[in-house]
Amino acid sequence: MDYVQLGNSGLCVSKFVFGTMTFAGTHGFEALGSATGETARRQIDMALDAGINAIDTANVYSRGDSERVVGEALAGRRDKALIITKAGATMGPGPNGSGSSREHLTAQIEASLRRLQTDYVDLYFTHRWDGLTPVEETVETMTGLIKDGKIRYWGVSNHSAWALTKTVMTARACGLIAPVAQQIYYTAEAREAEYELLPAGADLGVAAMIWSPLGQGLLTGKVGRGHAAPEGSRQASKWSEPWVMDWERLWRVVDALQGVATEQGATVAQIALAWLQARPNVGPIVLGARTDDQLRESLGAAAFTLTPDQHDRIEAVARPAPIYPHWHRAMTTTDRASPAEVEYLRRHRQTLGLG
Repeated sequence: MDYVQLGNSGLCVSKFVFGTMTFAGTHGFEALGSATGETARRQIDMALDAGINAIDTANVYSRGDSERVVGEALAGRRDKALIITKAGATMGPGPNGSGSSREHLTAQIEASLRRLQTDYVDLYFTHRWDGLTPVEETVETMTGLIKDGKIRYWGVSNHSAWALTKTVMTARACGLIAPVAQQIYYTAEAREAEYELLPAGADLGVAAMIWSPLGQGLLTGKVGRGHAAPEGSRQASKWSEPWVMDWERLWRVVDALQGVATEQGATVAQIALAWLQARPNVGPIVLGARTDDQLRESLGAAAFTLTPDQHDRIEAVARPAPIYPHWHRAMTTTDRASPAEVEYLRRHRQTLGLG
């Protein structure tokens, strides 16, 4: 297992992180999984044995029950894994039942610590952008939680690039502690993060931690043209995510992944993960699994390295269109591109027929 330094911090995190949205399966999360007790402990053991050193959860997953299962599975061995959790989604009634205010975040970290059976979490994310709470308040709150020993580091999730930048620069201007990571959605099909989020994070020293790298089941090889998702999977349920911009493009990506998987003697899911971990500016990747076999399959992706041709064949199928100002920068200013953006501009030049 490879390890990466998390943004502008000294924290080293395994390239794969074990995600536990599949734990518990209560309060609307039934379609995702239902691991508890011995099953959850066994899957965490599999992850730790593979070299994974971080477990990811959130207070909203099964409305706290995922955190409870994680806490039980790690009881007596808290020092074996970094614990990552999140807050900001709706957890109660009234105007203070969600968001990134001091009121909400302070109450939620205390509840998460109780459920996780720990005195601190290693990385605490605001789960989504809160456009109503002043950024200064959120940054001050997170800095205070670090100084109080309740959290070690903090990050943001599902922000736009301007919101990420505003958060980081506000922290710096105020002499407070800035986020060191962002959790974002990015797959071989969903490439929007390449426009701004990935280069902005790299330039700001904020690591990109990727959630749902298999498109919440769409890039496993089990869904494709003419055949629906397997019965019992989240894609066969009423689960609404992810939004797919162009279904035909998705099928072309699946076809490209299948072609490379055949050449490599791998599964579609393994190639999707192998492609993703080789992308520029990508940090840790959160792996989720309903079953032991799915987890074993995903962990096996670390053994595969794609050739440049294989990587490029997958990359070209869903390459983002060079929307403004990217087409203009690709045409005129690649000689002044920052290291964080140069690879994306190079691909835009190919799309524009500029070599």
